[in-house]
Amino acid sequence: MTQNTPQPKGPFHLVTVNTAPDRAKRLIGRLIEALKDRYEIHYLANCETIEAVAPTVCQHQPNILFSASMWSPEQVAKIRQLAERERPGIATYAIPQGLQVERGPDAVVEHLVENVPGVLEGVEL
Repeated sequence: MTQNTPQPKGPFHLVTVNTAPDRAKRLIGRLIEALKDRYEIHYLANCETIEAVAPTVCQHQPNILFSASMWSPEQVAKIRQLAERERPGIATYAIPQGLQVERGPDAVVEHLVENVPGVLEGVEL
């Protein structure tokens, strides 16, 4: 008897903006693992600086971009503006400022697992 399991939605192409690229890669890896039954997410690149956002988005053309919790609301707005200029319609998500410092990496992963599905459902593939 064969079970009809729905295919994961995607693929989603993700870029992050994080001054700690190794941490970004680990946390996104945990997110991808946690959501793999529902979503196919490909992690393409990380931008270590705001200045790297435009060329990275231009090069990789992701359909989603996450900014890490070290960025202020003003910096997040700039990141979003740069990403949208290079890839109109890109979905962006900002991890709440200070979450990593205040509660640690497990809290960041938990937050992403809870909130990212809502973001992904709104992405046009």
